[in-house]
Amino acid sequence: MIKTKTTRYDVAEHLRTPEEMAAYLEASLEAARGDAAFVAKALGDIARAKGMAQVARDAGLSRESLYKALSGERSPEFGTVLKVMGALGIELHAQPARA
Repeated sequence: MIKTKTTRYDVAEHLRTPEEMAAYLEASLEAARGDAAFVAKALGDIARAKGMAQVARDAGLSRESLYKALSGERSPEFGTVLKVMGALGIELHAQPARA
C-alpha cells in the first residue's frame, strides 16, 4: 500500500505578487464578517510572505509584537493594522456596502 505524505498548507508560500496579496486580503475581508482577528491573521499571512522581519522594520514595530498582533488570536489596534498595511504596500479603500 502506498503511503501518502501530507504537509500543512501555508498560504504565505503562494502569495508572490502584490496583486495576489491584495486579492487574498480582499477575500479575507469579505469572509471575515466583522471578525477583526480573522483579518489580522490574513495580514499575518501576507507579512510572512513578504518577510516578517522586514515588515516589522517598515511598520516601526518589533518582530515579536508584530507576530502577536497578527496571530489571529486577538484583534490588533487599528493603528497597528494601518502601519502594517503601509509596510506591505497595501492601500485601504472605502466603498458603499452592497445591498
